[in-house]
Amino acid sequence: MAKTIFEELGGKYERQGDYLLPCLTVPAEEEQPIGTWGQRHLDYLKQYRKVTYTNLLTSGRLNSYLADIDRQAQERFERLIEGMKQAQDITELLTEENALEWTGRLNNIRACSREIVNKEIIFA
Repeated sequence: MAKTIFEELGGKYERQGDYLLPCLTVPAEEEQPIGTWGQRHLDYLKQYRKVTYTNLLTSGRLNSYLADIDRQAQERFERLIEGMKQAQDITELLTEENALEWTGRLNNIRACSREIVNKEIIFA
């Protein structure tokens, strides 16, 4: 019996009852921690970008891709917070004068930064 293209490229078949099934494996990938931003992007890929998700998964690059997205998003989030704090003149002096106002303003900045990161990186 002639070899199939799959066999010529180094693939092997395994007999399961009356059928020959190809032995397929996903390439090994280094495990990297994925934070909140990476998890959000993973959910987005699974729900709205199924082809991209499948391609990354089967090529063995999904984990490193998500770790990179997580790192980029976290860096952008921190830069936005610092920039907005400087623009609105939120300092430690405000913390001493009025802690409640400082907390409210900082929470507002974090919410705005989170929305920007979601729009620019996570859901793009």
